[in-house]
Amino acid sequence: MIKAIVFDFDGVILDTERIMYLVMQNMFQQYHVSLPLSVWSQAIGTQHGFDSIGYLEEKAGRTIDREAFQKERYEAFIRLVDREKVLPGVKSLLEQAKHLGLKVGLATSSRGDWPRRHLKRLGLSNYFSSIKSWDDVQKVKPDPELYIQSLESLDVSPKEAIAIEDSFNGSLAAKRAGLYCIVVPNAVTKQMPFGHVDGCFKSLQDVSLSKLIQYFEDPKAENS
Repeated sequence: MIKAIVFDFDGVILDTERIMYLVMQNMFQQYHVSLPLSVWSQAIGTQHGFDSIGYLEEKAGRTIDREAFQKERYEAFIRLVDREKVLPGVKSLLEQAKHLGLKVGLATSSRGDWPRRHLKRLGLSNYFSSIKSWDDVQKVKPDPELYIQSLESLDVSPKEAIAIEDSFNGSLAAKRAGLYCIVVPNAVTKQMPFGHVDGCFKSLQDVSLSKLIQYFEDPKAENS
């Protein structure tokens, strides 16, 4: 029986993945270096998948002031993200979960203050009874630890929970922890392989939580 739903944050609740890629493209262009999506995708959904500055140094043939680069990147990113609204379908899904009496958690590879600040800004904080982040674990996604801790915090078993992800690394973490997992790829993650997940949707607006739960609890009811 499904008792909980666990959201990723970046790319699922807020469209940060697209914004960060745009910021990075602009910064790379300052050094006359391109940043292909196929290369940048190594960084999505995790913290240690890709050394972007090391890659830039290699392609530009020069040393980069890492502290200055990171400061400029952060400031440009924050200016854009602070204007972003919640992604379509998120509020509806949270309301559906509330109506169905489901526990709601968050599992993110970002530092904890990042999602908490934006959930408060977006008026969504009260929906979440558990938030597990980079600060809580030894290893972030694709390691399953964030999801394992989420399950423990929500007091549910793996097959009593559905994860909602947008990236390969995130969905792999959820499946390694034993959860059901659906993905909602965005412009940055849509080229990733998702053959290992339990469902793929263009938008959370397309998701009926009651039908999804019915399907996972009784696959024969898929077409009912």
